[in-house]
Amino acid sequence: MDNLPEYTRAYLALRNGQDKPEVWVAYNGLIYDVTRSRLWLRGKHYEHWAGQDLTDELKDAPHTENVFDRFTVIGKLKH
Repeated sequence: MDNLPEYTRAYLALRNGQDKPEVWVAYNGLIYDVTRSRLWLRGKHYEHWAGQDLTDELKDAPHTENVFDRFTVIGKLKH
């Protein structure tokens, strides 16, 4: 995973299913493509929006971080 591209928060924010067709989310420094997930249609998953870092929000979710194993890592979140 060392050779993954890095994306800024601003670049990630545009991949919200509204401004661009891609639906991306970040978790623990990695960016995941959730575009094909039926649970992320139009960039919204319950009260969560795509295009942002969900690391701090996962503690309120009814699932564990293993949910991200279903999705492709496409980059790293640039700090």
